Amino acid sequence: MVIGSETTAGRERRAARIGLPGILLGAGLGGFVDGILLHQILQWHHMLTSTDTARIGVRYYPANTVHGLQINTMWDGFFHAVTWLLVLTGLALLYSRVTHARGRLWTSRKLWGWVLVGWGLFNLIEGIVDHHVLGIHHVRTDAYQTWWDIGFLVLGALLVAGGWALQHGAAPVEIGAPETAR
Repeated sequence: MVIGSETTAGRERRAARIGLPGILLGAGLGGFVDGILLHQILQWHHMLTSTDTARIGVRYYPANTVHGLQINTMWDGFFHAVTWLLVLTGLALLYSRVTHARGRLWTSRKLWGWVLVGWGLFNLIEGIVDHHVLGIHHVRTDAYQTWWDIGFLVLGALLVAGGWALQHGAAPVEIGAPETAR
């Protein structure tokens, strides 16, 4: 290392530190899109609206009764609280790792690539666990239920692949103070 300058490896180490915050932001924001769009606006499902819940020992709560809607609304609230904590944690980590060049970071392909990876991972994990393993709800319960669930997973995989390609091909963003020789 040359005194007063930084090696390429040092810049890459600092740039790589935005991966986890970006993934957490993406997972939280992806959860918000799911919860707001699918749970609230379209009302396609809520957290415990699948009849498959009985096979894992969870009671079925249909959304077409007042009690069922109350229980599902409460569980949707817990879901939103978790997604909010993911976003808050991602922002806190990102803020703690960025000591200068914040403007460049928010417009960087690196960060938004990692956010897309996080959103895709949310879709894949939530889709596999909730829709297929636990069966507590499905994207949409109708004659095409399986296709909706598969489409959700395909969207997740496309988001991961697109995000990975976006951040992988981007120039590193310097996010911390340059290292100096001691």
